[in-house]
Amino acid sequence: MTPRLGRIAPELPAADLDKAVIYYEQKLGFQVAMRMAQYAIVERDGIALHLFGDAGEHSAVGVHIFTPDLEELFAELRASGAEIAQAIEQKPWGNRDFRVRDNFGNTLKFTEPLAE
Repeated sequence: MTPRLGRIAPELPAADLDKAVIYYEQKLGFQVAMRMAQYAIVERDGIALHLFGDAGEHSAVGVHIFTPDLEELFAELRASGAEIAQAIEQKPWGNRDFRVRDNFGNTLKFTEPLAE
């Protein structure tokens, strides 16, 4: 039997964890699932992101999240005041996506899956 992977939980650095949690809640619609002094897990629709207080030098990261509701999500996040780093674009390989940047430079790329 081949080993299976269950889910992914990327860790994103945040120089100020309190500000990061507020941004993810108020601008991106996530809810806090767990919180410690320098670590928090935020979730939305089964997607979990782990935020950690940046105790040193860390590079910003990118996370790719798929959604069948690209237009609606874009409108929601834009209306909430999220920093839109790229509006919805059609890519040469067929996907459509947009990007949001958090207040510490991490990028969330929301992609509409290709039609079957």
